[in-house]
Amino acid sequence: MRALADFSDDSGAMRFTGDLVLARLGDLPTRLDDYSGAVSVIDLSDVSRIDTIGAWVIHRFAQRTGANIEGLRQEQRALFDQVVNADQPVPTRQQHVSSFNRVLGEVGEATVTAGRTLVGLLGFMGATLAALASVIRHPQRFRFNATVQRFEVVGVSALGIIGLMSFLIGIVIAQQGAVQLRQFGAEVLTINLIGRITLRELGVLMTAIMVAGRSGSAFAAQIGTMKLTEEVDAMRTIGVSPMEALVVPRTIAAVVMMPLLGFYASLVAIIGGGLLCWWQLDIPPVTFVARLREVVPITDLYVGLVKAPVFGAIIAIAGCFQGMQVKGDAEQVGMRTTAAVVQAIFLVIVLDAFFAVFFERIGWI
Repeated sequence: MRALADFSDDSGAMRFTGDLVLARLGDLPTRLDDYSGAVSVIDLSDVSRIDTIGAWVIHRFAQRTGANIEGLRQEQRALFDQVVNADQPVPTRQQHVSSFNRVLGEVGEATVTAGRTLVGLLGFMGATLAALASVIRHPQRFRFNATVQRFEVVGVSALGIIGLMSFLIGIVIAQQGAVQLRQFGAEVLTINLIGRITLRELGVLMTAIMVAGRSGSAFAAQIGTMKLTEEVDAMRTIGVSPMEALVVPRTIAAVVMMPLLGFYASLVAIIGGGLLCWWQLDIPPVTFVARLREVVPITDLYVGLVKAPVFGAIIAIAGCFQGMQVKGDAEQVGMRTTAAVVQAIFLVIVLDAFFAVFFERIGWI
């Protein structure tokens, strides 16, 4: 039906009928532009259909005459709201913001983001513990093959790079310690430095950083890709819990393998430091080992073994959490993978500082 417009009475009300769509408007926009009378109300209650062009014509006419639009149905009201919002002026140049306000705004935004991420991470940690408890109550849900595969990915495949890194770190610690201690004629104390710092701190800490960069990023990328391809939603559809199937095996693997990798890294670092002491300080391996047994307390080993599983849990949970946050496009996978590594390393260092104070308070020094 062709769109028509007429006055229903002498009160200044204009009533529209028919279809206000592009194909039915005809010369109605021209006649409305030429109209110079007073209009107080535009009645659209008898309009059957209306599209964006029709809504724009009526909106422009109402703006020019100052009339109120009445008789809109719900879907028509939503269309008019979109037309009204699109009519707002668009700034061609960004408003000038002072450097101080811009920096302050970025700091505030980063603080809010960090707070929300921390809250989300704590909630995800609770969900992981709940899923683990559910697996313990129902052992048939435990995915043994997936967990063993993660053991290989997190632990066995990482032995080469962690061993090389730890060996070189042991050599660097021994070389730098020997150079500084030689000034006081105390080169033999290099053995103390190597043994205590590798078993207590650097062995586990550097291993955690390597696992975060290697396995934590892999967890985030794998789960993020599954989110994009809707595999996670498909798992929920068929009644499989993503927390039990994806997060729990990765967390168990990281928790179990981290103490083993930390001990392995400390041992390789001690071997590297011992070889340099043998070559540069003429300390034979037998003397080196005997000295280690005298100066390194067993509590240093306990400290490293206590910290390692906690670091492993943090790395796995951070990686899986960021992977679960992926949405939208493939760019999110890279962003969340980077965030997982940064978040895991940051939390590991913070927890390491906390452990250092805690063990000093209880006398494990």
